Amino acid sequence: MQTLDELLADHPFFVGLDRQTLVLLAGCATNVHFRPGDYLFHQEGPADRFFVLRRGRVQLEVASPGEAPVVLETYERNDVLGWSWLIPPYRCEADAQATEDADAIAFDGVCLRGKCDADPALGYELLKRTAGDMHARRFAALARLLDLYGTTRRDRTR
Repeated sequence: MQTLDELLADHPFFVGLDRQTLVLLAGCATNVHFRPGDYLFHQEGPADRFFVLRRGRVQLEVASPGEAPVVLETYERNDVLGWSWLIPPYRCEADAQATEDADAIAFDGVCLRGKCDADPALGYELLKRTAGDMHARRFAALARLLDLYGTTRRDRTR
């Protein structure tokens, strides 16, 4: 059985971090399991954790008045979700619900923020990695919007 720092070493988000840093991060982490229908976090709730999904599927959704929730994105193995732990005011902007059995490593955001405050180089490294993930997801969302609502170049010039 692997330790948490060993699991982190194998994850793309943490590749390149030295063992000491992985052990430090693992000190804020726990293994968690979610069943279908379980929520990882709720919109407007405290953003006190972030997750590295090891197995399963989770959907990010927002409430739509009088309608079923709108699914914004689906997360699967190796995805990282819950970026708001790093960004004040530390509130969730959506719901995250497991759609099948899911295993994840959950990080305590307060613990991590304390370690980042104590070690600004660690904080900067986590911020760069989080921003990189956010950037990639933003462009994936834009591509989905273009597929759904896109117009041709000729249509835009009229």
